[in-house]
Amino acid sequence: METQEQIIKKTFPITGLSCASCAVSAESMLSATPGVVHVGVNFANASATVEYQPWVVGPDGLKAAIQSIGYDLVTEDTEEAAAALEDLHRNKFESLRKKAIWSIIFSVPLVIIGMIYMNMPYANYIMWALATPVVLVFGRQFYVNAWRQAKHRTANMDTLVALSTSIAYIFSVFNTLFPEFWHSRGLHAHVYFEAAAVVITFILLGRLLEERAKSNTSSAIKKLIGLQPKTVTLIQENGDTAEVLLAQVKVGDLLLVKPGEKIPVDGTVTAGSSYVDESMISGEPLPVLKENNAEVFAGTINQKGVLRFKAVKVGGDTMLAQIIKMVQEAQGSKAPVQKLVDKIAGIFVPVVTALAILTLIVWLIFGGDNGFTQGMLAMVTVLVIACPCALGLATPTAIMVGVGKGAENGMLIKDAESLELAHKINAVVLDKTGTITAGKPEVTGIKWKDGIDTERAARLLYSIEQQSEHPLATAVVKYLQVDETMQPDHFNSVTGKGVEAVYSGKKYFAGSRNYISSLGIKVSAALEAQSESWLADAATVIWFADEREALAAVAIADQIKDTSAAAVKKLEDMGVTVYMLTGDNEQTAKIVAEKTGITHYKANVLPADKAAFVQALQQKGNVVAMAGDGINDSHALAQADVSIAMGKGTDIAMDVARMTLISSDLLMIPKAIKLSRQTVKLIRQNLFWAFIYNLIGIPLAAGILYPVNGFLLNPMIAGAAMALSSVSVVANSLRLKWSKL
Repeated sequence: METQEQIIKKTFPITGLSCASCAVSAESMLSATPGVVHVGVNFANASATVEYQPWVVGPDGLKAAIQSIGYDLVTEDTEEAAAALEDLHRNKFESLRKKAIWSIIFSVPLVIIGMIYMNMPYANYIMWALATPVVLVFGRQFYVNAWRQAKHRTANMDTLVALSTSIAYIFSVFNTLFPEFWHSRGLHAHVYFEAAAVVITFILLGRLLEERAKSNTSSAIKKLIGLQPKTVTLIQENGDTAEVLLAQVKVGDLLLVKPGEKIPVDGTVTAGSSYVDESMISGEPLPVLKENNAEVFAGTINQKGVLRFKAVKVGGDTMLAQIIKMVQEAQGSKAPVQKLVDKIAGIFVPVVTALAILTLIVWLIFGGDNGFTQGMLAMVTVLVIACPCALGLATPTAIMVGVGKGAENGMLIKDAESLELAHKINAVVLDKTGTITAGKPEVTGIKWKDGIDTERAARLLYSIEQQSEHPLATAVVKYLQVDETMQPDHFNSVTGKGVEAVYSGKKYFAGSRNYISSLGIKVSAALEAQSESWLADAATVIWFADEREALAAVAIADQIKDTSAAAVKKLEDMGVTVYMLTGDNEQTAKIVAEKTGITHYKANVLPADKAAFVQALQQKGNVVAMAGDGINDSHALAQADVSIAMGKGTDIAMDVARMTLISSDLLMIPKAIKLSRQTVKLIRQNLFWAFIYNLIGIPLAAGILYPVNGFLLNPMIAGAAMALSSVSVVANSLRLKWSKL
């Protein structure tokens, strides 16, 4: 039976894309390939993310399918293939640069002759000689690509360029060789060599600028990859050190990092101490002290001391590798608005071609004596000015810059949809422990029932809590530190309530007051009074009891993070309502809410209730973000519209969440929402300019103003405008890189 696990999802670099329509063609071809479940081709970063059934089609089959329409898929996953791809991009850029420069060199005298010295002897022949290399040599790629598309009955941007420039060029050659054809009809034989050449020059120049700008949009990934050192210092069994390649490091190897060096893999410190700059991963500016048993992460920079550490995660398992993978996948994913834009880009070229032909027909009917010449010119201008590239670049470039900026600031966004949706958030649900508070609860007091053997009871409580993974249990274990344990015969965790254990045939319980009360266990007045006193100080009180009575009350305090109150205020100022949910008691929840300025909170909430609460908010029409860090938040995270895992949380929470904030600073949430708002604003601006450009440009090119004031757009100006439209969209997206969050 087919399962999701058997389906492979992989991102392949794709080469040969020249416009948004190419991306649509490539996506259609891959979608039609048997065995492909889902595919998304991103024009901005030239990649195809494909989900396929490996027993039906493999990478070679995908490659063959894409090659049949003139593009190529890089399926090899080796360092050599990556280097070859890098060379390919570099060579492509260099070739484009040379073509653009040579085209300018030939076009400048061509324009001067065409505009000023058009009546000089042999002017048409000189212009023909100057235009031919530009059109047929430097612009050859447009005709080759257009022919490949035509063979598969598709069309793209190159089709428009090839059609417009070839019509202008052939028309001019005909008029140069056979001017008497027009003279005999009382007309002048105009030539448009300069239009054909300059259009190609401008488009080459536009693509050159576009490539340069596009490479800047992926600079975040390049920065992250650049954090990995090439070589590491390995400590051998005899104690000597040797420099080896990063790829040779295995789990368990002992490594040495000197001051100023980058930490190569994730590991645990075994000797030495030093401050490590983790800002490139967590976004937190202050260096972190690393001593024995501390975790260190690949890509961070050791500052002054020497560290010895054991490799725990290497290669693709390191946190840095996971971040790079997540950012790459997110940058390649499509925002919901992009699906509509893709549909428009897919039909754009045929529609523009039809409009160009219609323009010629209208001019032939209503244009009078010069109807054919001016109709030809208007048709060429319509073909030149139409630009699906700006449409195709509008959304993905903004998403790429947005996701990249997020990664640089310690916000990992899993897909474009989350980034786009986050700007609509008007309700944020926060878990208390680990999200609003530091998540490092500490025991601040313990009161035993009078008359019991406290030493034995402490050993028993320690042994029971040792079995639990709950952070409060960890605090108790850390506090008690007994010499001898009393391992229970049976242990059971009651989710959201506490734990129960059996020792020597007798049942014991540890958990919340509600849990203890629900079991009908008696609590002495002294313990009750002490508990009330602790609760008034915002401490969390857990209870230890046997089957009949409470044996102890333990006060545990979890410090509120310094920035929590500021973050809540910032969210409220942004028009976002903040809710706090906690499994803790009412009194503690109330005090934490008061200290942080939260007006909506709910205490004694079980994990399933958190998801129901989120759902209830959604049913009221809210777009809800849920932020949490524990396994108990996973259900609510999955229910929320935008799920946010706080840094250093559990792997499950990070796996479920669509956004992961590597830092545990709550101020990162308003920053993430602000990033989303800025990105969506950019997408809207880009789409507006891309659409308005075509909506105004095409009618102008067709000559709509000619009957009013005699204005006809020159094809050369149309070519320049077309090139500028793509460049302006990419440049607008790049503004996000320098914006403040």
